[in-house]
Amino acid sequence: MTKTRIYHNPKCGKSRQTLALLQEKGITPDIVEYLKTPPTEKELDEILNTLGREPQEVMRTKEAAFKELGLKTSDSRSRKEWIALMVQNPILIERPIVIHGAKATLGRPPENVLKIL
Repeated sequence: MTKTRIYHNPKCGKSRQTLALLQEKGITPDIVEYLKTPPTEKELDEILNTLGREPQEVMRTKEAAFKELGLKTSDSRSRKEWIALMVQNPILIERPIVIHGAKATLGRPPENVLKIL
């Protein structure tokens, strides 16, 4: 059986909808409440590689923390610096992220997960 993990924020409607969709499909994913248990830098780097995205592409730019930190996605930070910033401020990580086997997607919209199941 293929292992499934969701990086989840229970306060987020899209995250709850994505989790419900997985459960409707008979999948009981490992649930990581990433605000309580953020991924390590290595884990986030692996997640981004599986998604095929750069850190700035999965950053919540409308979060207050993004503005408070004076960030811009065009900043000339290295990939490693962006990842470290996201691990230190996990609220900046877009949610939900679903990993199913060797595939991953963002659950925005929730139906995106159907492509990787």
